[in-house]
Amino acid sequence: MLSAWDRRDRPPEEGAAAGLQGFSVDKTFLSSLKGILLETELDFLRCVSAIIIFLVVSFAAVTSRDGAAIAAFVFGIILVSVFAYDAFKIYRTEIVPRATQADQQ
Repeated sequence: MLSAWDRRDRPPEEGAAAGLQGFSVDKTFLSSLKGILLETELDFLRCVSAIIIFLVVSFAAVTSRDGAAIAAFVFGIILVSVFAYDAFKIYRTEIVPRATQADQQ
């Protein structure tokens, strides 16, 4: 039976490598279709969540009616438009073509 003392007595390279083995990146998965779709979906969700967060923060900042708050609101709206454009481009170039290819097969 292994205990914490047995693990401590091993050489550090062996223990550290064995402990981090589950955190390694599987490059074959990332290059497969599921990995590419996962990466695309996460990128799209990043854009959508950033849009929501910046809209909420921008409208919360403009309620104080200070000059800096209005500048923060304008900057937030500019960032929302940039993230919306990024989400639109991701959707048009990566998500829609794969959905139509799956329908054709």
